[in-house]
Amino acid sequence: MTPDHVTKDTAVVIPAKNEADRIGLTVESALALPGVDLVVVVDDGSTDQTGRVARAAGARVVRHSRNRGKAAAMESGAEAVRLLDAGTPRHLLFLDADLGDTAQAAAPLVDPVRAGEADMTIAVFSTRVKLGGHGMVVRVSRDGIRRATGFQAAQPLNGQRCLTRDAFEAARPLAHGFGVETALTIDLLRKGYRIAEVDVDMAHRATGTDWRAQLHRAKQLRDVALALATREPLVTENLAKLRHRR
Repeated sequence: MTPDHVTKDTAVVIPAKNEADRIGLTVESALALPGVDLVVVVDDGSTDQTGRVARAAGARVVRHSRNRGKAAAMESGAEAVRLLDAGTPRHLLFLDADLGDTAQAAAPLVDPVRAGEADMTIAVFSTRVKLGGHGMVVRVSRDGIRRATGFQAAQPLNGQRCLTRDAFEAARPLAHGFGVETALTIDLLRKGYRIAEVDVDMAHRATGTDWRAQLHRAKQLRDVALALATREPLVTENLAKLRHRR
């Protein structure tokens, strides 16, 4: 089918905090994707004009009065889509707010889900721009996913993902904060859902090296470690034994 004749079956959810400079172009690019008829931006406690700019670009905006973290923003966005669904639930395409015009390259993430070939797709950026995760955090996530499921993820922290509504609901409640991607992969694989990695020509803002960037990475490491700690086979087994003794 040509892009003009693709069924409108997909909603884009964009968690955003203080992204007024890039969110408008990201929303416009997402709205142009084949099969997308709804973009929901979750303004997660921004102190700038993120919500206003997103709305002006054509998005529906959900506002958190305070910053609640990425996982909470994803859940709020998905719930907003559910309330707007009519008949068949839309697929959910999660995109980062700072993608800008590279969001228009997200179509290959939707195709396998739409075709029934995958329940969740994960983007693999072909660009050399460094992803928003320190090398150590990426390794911790990748190794943890492999230990828990046997799956070797190329870019385990990549937040550009498309899921069926059924897969999303199966993964709830989502893991806290920046542990959400790692947990999504483990939880869905353990429940028998099919995951596919897809090469895409996308990029977001490169992570800096100042104290704010270091703090961000520390939070990532904390959240990923917490997500893995509750999913490691040995930990899960020990918890089950403790419950049985009670």
